[in-house]
Amino acid sequence: MAEEKKTKKDRGRWFREMKSELKKIVWPSGQKVAKNTVTVILCSLCIGACIWIFDGVAGLAIKTLLDVFAG
Repeated sequence: MAEEKKTKKDRGRWFREMKSELKKIVWPSGQKVAKNTVTVILCSLCIGACIWIFDGVAGLAIKTLLDVFAG
């Protein structure tokens, strides 16, 4: 019985501490979130374009090598 009460006290303490920590969070403004979202999308597009170009060049190089050595 004593352990059950201690467990309930620990859970209650945990929830109180969690609530206290959540109050300390500073959420970004909508404008900041929008700016960061645009930045992430642009970086993703740039990296995707670089990978796409590299893939095309590598594919062309492999095809050329196969054509040269195949016949």
